[in-house]
Formats: sequence, structure tokens, C-alpha cells
Amino acid sequence: MASQDWFDKDFYKVLGVSKDISEAELKKTYRKLARQFHPDSNPGDPKAEERFKEISEAHSVLSDAETRKEYDQVRAMGSGARFQAGGQGGQAGGFEDVFGGMFGGGGQSYGGGQSYGGGQSSASFEDLLGGMFGGQAGPGGGPGFRGGPAKGRDLAANTTLDFATAINGETIKLQPAGGRPMNVKIPAGVSDGQKIRLKGKGEASPNGGPAGDLVLTVSVRKHPVFERDGSNLRVVVPVTFAEAVLGATIEVPTLGGAPVKLKVAPGTPSGRVLRVKGRGVATAKATGDLLAEVQVAVPNRIPEAALKHLEAFAEAMPTENPREELIARARS
Repeated sequence: MASQDWFDKDFYKVLGVSKDISEAELKKTYRKLARQFHPDSNPGDPKAEERFKEISEAHSVLSDAETRKEYDQVRAMGSGARFQAGGQGGQAGGFEDVFGGMFGGGGQSYGGGQSYGGGQSSASFEDLLGGMFGGQAGPGGGPGFRGGPAKGRDLAANTTLDFATAINGETIKLQPAGGRPMNVKIPAGVSDGQKIRLKGKGEASPNGGPAGDLVLTVSVRKHPVFERDGSNLRVVVPVTFAEAVLGATIEVPTLGGAPVKLKVAPGTPSGRVLRVKGRGVATAKATGDLLAEVQVAVPNRIPEAALKHLEAFAEAMPTENPREELIARARS
């Protein structure tokens, strides 16, 4: 991103947050907006797509502590100033506009070996930038003039993955805006909203330094059956009334594999969770489990013969009110 963009765009305003927002609240706000304006949620809506890009761009800058600090420094210098990429040029609205007002000068030249402000050497200009950006030549993220060639600019990109691809990992082809097509390896277990930094996949250095990075923001499509819960996968499994009362061995689906058999104990209620070890999300840090939540399915229609047996069953059961304790607790 060019420095001029940092002057022109108020990323806090784009996300609708204050400048002192915490990292956790920033992440929460971004995820809410990303879900709202994601292209999958707004098919064929170019305004929503453009809004999603703005949100992603703002988040990519503000979510990184160092980048956010540099962005705040640049914005604090005042809107209306003009940076030129790489500090070269000399067109109207260049570095002169920023520093001329600061030192009472106008039209000074900051090229190599030239002087400004009454004969001071260009080293003073480098010292100024070093002080402002911690020894770097501005918010581009690369080494300064003294430290050698500058690092190329970082690029930002977004990609949407299927649920299974995000869980299992895969190599995808990516075409970032303003960059060349590339193959990107998605690690297993990436989550919705996660950012992946790809070293050296950004913009080339203007003077022989290392290339910038590509910051890839991942969006994950929902699965019709499974839901992610940290490193675990959740699935709701219906069982019949008879299976729940009498007990049974049932089949439970797994993501990308054969179903597994689980034993439902007699008297299992709705909401009980059965655990299948090691069939969740596998990452470099840990492997989660498959959590199968039992849901007792009530039939819409009951044959007459079965209805008579059910009525006999109800008469044979002791009289009790399962809501009695609930009502008592509500009154206390």
C-alpha cells in the first residue's frame, strides 16, 4: 500500500471504530463486518464486494501492531500532504509539501547529495525519517537509506475456501491485485478471518532489496453438516425415541471419511455430546475431536398400532413432572 493511501484513507472510520480500540474488539468488529459484506452473503452486489475489500484493507493495516503504529504516525502528520512512492520525483505534492511546512522552507530538493534548509546535507533528511519510523525509510516496512536497499511493499489479498479445504489444507492458485499469479500452500486448520503472511510474495524492492510479503486473509464457507469449535468439529446427530430410551449403536458422519459407530446409552437425552477422539481439526499444535450432539427426533406421524403401545407405555410409567424442579428454581 502506498503511503499516499494512508493519508487519504481513514481506516478507523472504515471499520467504524475509535483510534484507541483494543486488538480483541478490533478483531470482533472486523469479523462482524466481514460476515455482513462477504461476497458469498451478497451475490451479485458490487457495492457489498467493494465494501468488503475496504474492510479487509483497513483490518490488514490496523490488526498488525507495528503497521498500525506507523499508520497512526503518518496520519498524525496531517491530511492533504502527498507522498511519492520511493521518495523520488519532485512533482507538486511530494515530500516537499510534508517537510516544507515543518521547517519553513519551500521547494527544497531531497535527492541524493543535494541540500535543503540552508545547506544541510541529505543525511539530516535520513535522520529525520529514521527518528520518525524507528530507523526505517517510512511506513513501507523496509530498511532505511542507511541500512541498505529497501524492502518491497507488502501486498494484501483475500481468498474464500471451502470448509474441507480449510480443515485439510491445500495448494491453491492465487491472483493478487497488482501481482503475478502464484501457487499458495494453505496450511491445515486455517480458520475464518485468519491472516497468512507469505514471505517474499509481495512487491519487488525498488533498489535490489528483499521483496515484500503477501498478507492473505482467509474466509471459510460454512459446511451443511459440520461446525468448527476451536480444534474440534461439531455435528448434530438425530436418534429415534426408541434408540434414546433403549440404547443403540448408531453411525455418525466424519469429515471426508467413512462414518464411525457410536454407542448411545439407554436413557440418553437430547443435547448429550458423544466424543470421537482424533476426528476433529488436525494442526501442527494439536488434533481435535469430533463432538456428536444427540438430538431425539420426534415423528410427525405415528401409526395407530404404535400409538396404542405408546399410550400403554405412558400409563405404565410413574407419574412425574420433569419441569417441577425448573419451576421451583425459577421461584427461588
